[in-house]
Amino acid sequence: SARTRKSGAAFAIGRQTMSTVKQPEITLKKLDEIKPYDKNPRGNNEAAVQLVSNSIKEFGFKVPIVIDKAGVIVCGHARYKAAQLLGLSEVPCIVADDLTPAQVKAYRLADNKVAEAAQWDFEKLADELAGMADFDMADFGFADSITSPAEIPEFNKQIDEAAMENTENECPKCGFKW
Repeated sequence: SARTRKSGAAFAIGRQTMSTVKQPEITLKKLDEIKPYDKNPRGNNEAAVQLVSNSIKEFGFKVPIVIDKAGVIVCGHARYKAAQLLGLSEVPCIVADDLTPAQVKAYRLADNKVAEAAQWDFEKLADELAGMADFDMADFGFADSITSPAEIPEFNKQIDEAAMENTENECPKCGFKW
C-alpha cells in the first residue's frame, strides 16, 4: 500500500557524520495507516490546521509527515489533520526508522521547539508581503495590516505587549519553568 521514492537532497544528519548522511525515503502512506501521537503536547493546533490546509491546497504537500516504525506521528500533526480536512487518502511520509525510541521522543519535542527560536525581520517581511499581489497571505496567517515597513513599529509593539503577558510558564506535572 505504500509507494517509495528517494528524496533528491541529503538533509537527515542526526548523530551521523556529514559523510555518512542517510538519505531519507519519502513514502506515500494511506492516512488510515498513520496514528497521531496521543501525548502530543501541541494538541491544540486547530488554528494552524486551517492555515496548513490552505498551504497544501495552494502549493501542494511539500513537507512530509515524519512517523516512527509503528506509523505514529513524530512530526506533522497539523499536516495530518489538514490532510483529513482536505479529504486526502494518502500523504507523503518519512519513516524515522533510524531513531531509537528516546531519539524519537526528543526529536518530536525539538522539532517544535526550535521553530520558536526563529525571529522575523519585519522590514523584510513587510517588503515581501507588499509584493504578493497574486496571493491572499492572510490565508497563511499573515495579517492584512502589515503591508509596509512604516507599519512595523506598531506591529512590534503589539507583539512585545502580548509577549509580556506570558513571560513565565510552568509545567503542572514536573514544575519545569520556561
